[in-house]
Amino acid sequence: MASEFKTEGDLRLLLDKQEIHEVMMRYCRAVDRVDEELLSSVYHPDALDNHGLFNGKASDFVPWCIKQLREAYTATQHFIGNELIEVDGDRAYCEFYFVAYHRYERKGEPRHMTAGGRYVDRFERRAGQWKIAERTVVVDWQRVDRVHEPDASQLTLGLRSRQDLAYRR
Repeated sequence: MASEFKTEGDLRLLLDKQEIHEVMMRYCRAVDRVDEELLSSVYHPDALDNHGLFNGKASDFVPWCIKQLREAYTATQHFIGNELIEVDGDRAYCEFYFVAYHRYERKGEPRHMTAGGRYVDRFERRAGQWKIAERTVVVDWQRVDRVHEPDASQLTLGLRSRQDLAYRR
């Protein structure tokens, strides 16, 4: 037997959680595709971000992050797993588990840095839009591995730009 919503508030809560989830998915795409415009769009103008190496205004974090992505890494990929979103009116307190892969070179050798952790966030709905108001990245573990290159000549490779396949419709 299908359950029905008891109130319009139940439906609103589900929609709020879905909207917040989609902001997180845009965040991951923005970082992995090195899309500064998209990354800016997930934060409120006065938002704060503490990524460990960076702690300050999100408006300063975005260009700092894009520069790091372009200069330090040849590829990244972020996966969101468990998520807990607690909506309280126009605020939401969130915990998103992540696994992030960062590809870079050290002394001419490719390496992978893999990290597991959580985004501990406060989202706010302003002018009808949910965005990040405050973020702290908590790293629970990380490791670095040397990379042994497989033959990728027959694969469709991801691009770190808006030319990536994901942007085509």
